[in-house]
Amino acid sequence: MAAAKEPLIEARGLGVRYWLHRRRTQSLKYRLLQGLMRSRPEEFWALREVDLRCHEGRALGILGPNGAGKSTLCLALSGILEPDEGTITVRGKVASLLSLSTGFDNQLSGRENIALSGSFLGMPLELSRSLEAEIIEFAGVENFIDEPVRVYSSGMRSRLAFAIATSVQPEILILDEVLSVGDKAFKDRSRERIEGIIAGSKLVIVVSHNMGTLAALCDDGLWIESGRAVMHGPIDEVLTAYRSGTAS
Repeated sequence: MAAAKEPLIEARGLGVRYWLHRRRTQSLKYRLLQGLMRSRPEEFWALREVDLRCHEGRALGILGPNGAGKSTLCLALSGILEPDEGTITVRGKVASLLSLSTGFDNQLSGRENIALSGSFLGMPLELSRSLEAEIIEFAGVENFIDEPVRVYSSGMRSRLAFAIATSVQPEILILDEVLSVGDKAFKDRSRERIEGIIAGSKLVIVVSHNMGTLAALCDDGLWIESGRAVMHGPIDEVLTAYRSGTAS
């Protein structure tokens, strides 16, 4: 019997901490009495004790309320944030789209930003140039491609960013709330492209508040609440538990 493949992403006891500096309204007298004393920052754990195993050929949907820690988890899995506790092991090259304008320079044209954003994703200049026409066509920005992206609408920027990030088949693709952009036609094309990446036996991680999107695209689900993993399992079971507010 062949040995089971190791997971492409494995997190054990993952924790990410922020330090919050809260400022309160203070009287002039109070500030004078305090002198140079500074308030002590408050510790806030955005993630705590999160365990996760993601295997090749699967799609993971991450869900939870606003402020649950979903975006922080994406940043950690992408290697942008280092954990303050626990470990993350990534076996493969990660491409992530965590904002609507990843790597964009507002003063550069859309065409120039294709090369710039591609470089941030580890794409050689020759490759980004060879894919340029396809990226422009997919994003639907042909008439504005040589204009600075500062004049782009948010929809145009997000479509271009998505087209760049998904122009090559990565080993691991992480998408944080980017499948809801654009009109219905673009949403359908985006979904088709993600399904194609999944069919290529790669790992896709999708964060979305759209339960229908997660049910259609994902095999597995991870429900996060207050920085902790509430439930991890088949997407249908996780969605059912999330809707009812009870984890099995």
